[in-house]
Amino acid sequence: MTAEPDDSFHVFDTTLRDGAQREGINLTVADKLTIARHLDDFGVGFIEGGWPGANPRDTEFFARAAMELDLKTATLVAFGATRRAGGKAADDPQVQALLDSGAPVITLVAKSHDRHVELALRTTLEENLAMVGDTVSHLVAQGRRVFVDCEHFFDGYKANAAYATQVVRTAHEAGASVVVLCDTNGGMLPAQVQAVTGLVLADTGARLGIHAQDDTGCAVANTLAAVDAGATHVQCTANGYGERVGNSNLFPVVAALELKHGRRVLPEGALGEMTRISHAIAEVVNLPPSTHQPYVGVSAFAHKAGLHASAIKVDPDLYQHIDPEMVGNTMRMLVSDMAGRASIELKGRELGIDLGEDRELVGRVVARVKERELKGYTYEAADASFALLLQAEINGRPQRYFRTESWRVITEDRPDGTHANEATVKMWAKGERIVATAEGNGPVNALDRALLSALERIYPKLAEFALVDYKVRILEGTSGTDSTTRVLITTTDGEAEWSTVGVADNVIAASWQALDDAYAYGLLRAGLEPQE
Repeated sequence: MTAEPDDSFHVFDTTLRDGAQREGINLTVADKLTIARHLDDFGVGFIEGGWPGANPRDTEFFARAAMELDLKTATLVAFGATRRAGGKAADDPQVQALLDSGAPVITLVAKSHDRHVELALRTTLEENLAMVGDTVSHLVAQGRRVFVDCEHFFDGYKANAAYATQVVRTAHEAGASVVVLCDTNGGMLPAQVQAVTGLVLADTGARLGIHAQDDTGCAVANTLAAVDAGATHVQCTANGYGERVGNSNLFPVVAALELKHGRRVLPEGALGEMTRISHAIAEVVNLPPSTHQPYVGVSAFAHKAGLHASAIKVDPDLYQHIDPEMVGNTMRMLVSDMAGRASIELKGRELGIDLGEDRELVGRVVARVKERELKGYTYEAADASFALLLQAEINGRPQRYFRTESWRVITEDRPDGTHANEATVKMWAKGERIVATAEGNGPVNALDRALLSALERIYPKLAEFALVDYKVRILEGTSGTDSTTRVLITTTDGEAEWSTVGVADNVIAASWQALDDAYAYGLLRAGLEPQE
């Protein structure tokens, strides 16, 4: 990264505070520090760390951040509320806790909806304005930069536009650098946000920001609409994490600003790190990355229809709005029963298998894929199994590193309620017949261990392989327990991951197929020669 963007536009991230309110997220202080480093690597301008004084974990975060964080582009922000009614900001312990955090920037939440002032704060509209002005001016006098979040602003504006606007004006005149219009309930639409933002900007002259929740599915659109109306500060969360259905998603907002609006909001080169940062933060919060998230999802540039593939073979831009490398992502071709020749050729190229101009070969692969998909196989989620299918069609037979004579699994139900699972496999490899038995914590785990026990001596590379994901789906059938079963397995060698598929009339047989493919592909990937 080179030059930082100037202060004329703010990318403000609140993953550590507002994003952490998502159901299923529970961040430790160490988690928050790690996420802050990722956000700083991405180049956001501000990272809201939490509410010191109100939350012991957030208080600890700011104390540790002062010693452990070496931020390159971001400024740490503490979040808090205006002083209590009837008091003075200089005497308010919560306000003092914000100063004690050491954060150079403070975001204050202020009521801007008259009904909330009277019912939630239980004070007068006049006293609420005094609370805003007194708290902002006190913090500014203490050398802090202050942003004010006007909670429920858009709903408040609909109910009492004059009062909501006066809250903005009061914060601005007291010294707030930015006044943020918050769609706290997430019920606004882009046209409403754009119109109100423009009116408030004209009425107050304040520098405005936008904080949008996603309850109508419009948080990103609402954020961009506010920018169109003159807002120069956007508050977002990584991957859209947040309460209820979430917040405005940092990544599509930033990508739209940079790639669609032509506005530099990140340091040079940072946009290309977007996919990596998105997935890294998802790992920290222990949620799977959203596969269909715009720009950074693994499916964001995935193409399945044969018509699309034919066009992409000529020019990828015909069915892609940007080059995926601009955001650190890649184009993927999906192979399914919708696949045509172009899909197969492009997927082969993606896997490093050149099918050349052999139309007969490509036709056989297309027919084979469609035949097997009718039986329940899915290759769009199992690239490794598809690569093995391609190799089998090219060579006229499967490339085998081992051959299975038979396998069996015994599950024993014991009187104490526990279970014992034992698998036996009989295999041939390099002309040698091998019989191996192993126990596991389930029938599939026992099979996996038995297979490895049989083959590790002949193929030591297998010791590096590990199963990292296992999915089972029951396909349509006459009844649930008498239906076809599909199993998807993901395997890693510590450097890369690959997925394989198995389909059978029972889960164990389907699992064995997927395991067989997983180890065969791993050996193929390692460059070992198959044994006939």
